Amino acid sequence: MKTLIIDDERLARNELRRLLENFPKIQIIGEAANADEALPMIDELEPDLLFLDIQMPGKNGFELLQSIEGKTPEVIFTTAFDEYAIKAFEFNALDYLLKPVELARLSEAIHRVEEEQHVPESSGVSPGISTKMLGENDQVFVKDGEKCWFVKLGKVRLFESMGNYVRLYFDDQKPLVLKSLNALEDRLNPTTFFRANRKHIINLQWIEKIEPWFSGGLLVTLRGGDKIEISRRQAIRFKDLLSL
Repeated sequence: MKTLIIDDERLARNELRRLLENFPKIQIIGEAANADEALPMIDELEPDLLFLDIQMPGKNGFELLQSIEGKTPEVIFTTAFDEYAIKAFEFNALDYLLKPVELARLSEAIHRVEEEQHVPESSGVSPGISTKMLGENDQVFVKDGEKCWFVKLGKVRLFESMGNYVRLYFDDQKPLVLKSLNALEDRLNPTTFFRANRKHIINLQWIEKIEPWFSGGLLVTLRGGDKIEISRRQAIRFKDLLSL
């Protein structure tokens, strides 16, 4: 499991590296002291797991996650400040370790990672599609105001353009992210996510009902009750895609 340690304290990084020697499945592929060092390493090395300090000079751990382009690795937070514990779990992080890290507690955290890794790893990426393409099993980080989430894209049923922002619909949440719908479309696997019209991208796996609509278009109802019009031009592609 490719692992990156991100902590501004060299002694803390060294101690965590020493403890991780007890876990042969953990392959440490690099260390970083801050977000500026970590971000290009994450992009290039594509780690499966981050051990991430929260308080660091410059961007903190949460802000680093917000800056990751594309798929977000699994995250175990490490920090000396236990007041961050509740916030860390609001992020749906796999685990949270309080410094100094204890071997028994680290073992529990890594066990949770291994259980998570047993989930099928296929991201729905078809042959010929770039591995940078995001599929249903890829996890992304979403921050809207003070609220933050790790979200598997398969749970997102709808993306809606709101000017320079996109609203994501998953569970009962509707956060905004600063990204255009066109930029998002370029990153999403087209076998799972379909551009229905100028304002919406839908998750094909969430479709509950399809019915004819005005001017040769279609009306799609998603699980959860969202009704989205597929434009006449896109309806032709949609029918071909689903062999209708």
